[in-house]
Amino acid sequence: MDITQSRRPDMNGQDRVSLSQALWRGFLCKCPNCGKGHLFGKFLKVADHCEVCNEEFHHHQADDFPAYLVIVVVGHIIVPLILAVETAYAPPYWLQFAMWLPLTLFSSLALLQPTKGMVVGFQWQTGMHGFEAAKLRRLKEAATGAAANNPVPCLTH
Repeated sequence: MDITQSRRPDMNGQDRVSLSQALWRGFLCKCPNCGKGHLFGKFLKVADHCEVCNEEFHHHQADDFPAYLVIVVVGHIIVPLILAVETAYAPPYWLQFAMWLPLTLFSSLALLQPTKGMVVGFQWQTGMHGFEAAKLRRLKEAATGAAANNPVPCLTH
C-alpha cells in the first residue's frame, strides 16, 4: 500500500493507518493521517494542523524524547566506528576531532526531525495526550463506514 494513500476503514471497522504506516509517515515528515501534508512548519516546530486533511497536531508532546533517541542511535553507530578506526589506524587526535565531531553533529541534525516526526506519528496513532479525541473520531468514522459498506443481510424469506 502506498504511504500517501488516504486511510479507509477495513472490514472490521478498524482504522486503516497502521502503527508502522504512521511511524513511517512521521519519519518522512508527512502527516500521519493522510501522508501528504507537511508535519513540520519549521525545522523542529510541528505544524498546528495538516494543510491537506486538516488533522490537528498542536497537542503533541514529543518533548525531549526524540533527542534521546537520536543520541542513542548516533552513539551506537559513531562510538564503534571511533573505536575501530583508533584500533586499526591510531590517527592523531586532531584528525579524530576533525573527522568525528562534524560527522556526529550532522548525523544528529539529520535524524532529529524524522525522529520527532516518528514520535508525533506514534502519539497520533495510539491516541496519546490530545490525540485521543482524534483517534476516537477516526475509529467511529471507520466503524460507521464499515457498517455502511457491509450491511447485515436480511434473514427473512
